Amino acid sequence: MTSALVTPEELSKMVDAEVAVVIDTRDPESYAAGHIPGAVNMHDIFTYLATSDASGMSELKEKFAAEFGAAGLDGEKTAVIYEASMNTGFGQSCRGFYLLSFLGYPKVKVLHGGFAAWTTEGMPVSTEAVTPVPGSFEIDEAAAAIMMDAEDMKAAIADEGAVILDVRDIDEWIATSSSPYGVDFCPRKGRIPGAVWIEWYRMMKPTALGPMLKSKDEVLAECATVGITPDTPVKLYCFKGARASNTFLALKEAGVKDVAIYFGSWNEWSRDPSLPIEEGLPFGA
Repeated sequence: MTSALVTPEELSKMVDAEVAVVIDTRDPESYAAGHIPGAVNMHDIFTYLATSDASGMSELKEKFAAEFGAAGLDGEKTAVIYEASMNTGFGQSCRGFYLLSFLGYPKVKVLHGGFAAWTTEGMPVSTEAVTPVPGSFEIDEAAAAIMMDAEDMKAAIADEGAVILDVRDIDEWIATSSSPYGVDFCPRKGRIPGAVWIEWYRMMKPTALGPMLKSKDEVLAECATVGITPDTPVKLYCFKGARASNTFLALKEAGVKDVAIYFGSWNEWSRDPSLPIEEGLPFGA
């Protein structure tokens, strides 16, 4: 399997060969202060909140197909997405990887270690604004199987063969907070019934270039703690699909075959009182 992760050196060669569209997911201020030369800034890869119903998914597809096309993606060039570092942007570069994968874009990679790795390696930094040449971006609906809606998640609760994996931070998992945006940002605190938990940080480890995704064997060892094997159907969720996307990439790199994300995640699930939740401390503790 070809890795979806690229090193700063590999990306530098791709930029020189003009075969990549580099997408910076950081906030505009960070981008303006210095970015990878030629990179396009798309912070709403991280900020956009989507609902999983038909209208929400239609809006999501139209919005990002237009934006990715405007950034220069044409089906031939490789999209390479980065954030500040792998654990400081809630997985926002991986959210971009997931969105492009969902839209069926054929060539998508993530800069492993993000901008921190790039600068640590002494690569060039630019403050020049970029005006990309638009590309013709086409959606491939065949890739939609990695996206779940609320009905899919309800079905997963009843599916004994699947594992629902919650990757939120500890305070969200134990139901003392509803989101990273505030304790009471969402109307309900808790978990999707039957979920198991691996905090998303556990898919990474410190290195000289900053936090990096763990190796295949290390990721599979983390998975084994909650009963996930490479053949287990895994249904991921977090708050809005960013941290889940970090885990999605880690699991796919480790060879887990069937991984999907409930992209509406807790932001959507908690707002529908008809949907079941587990409250309080997990496992009756």
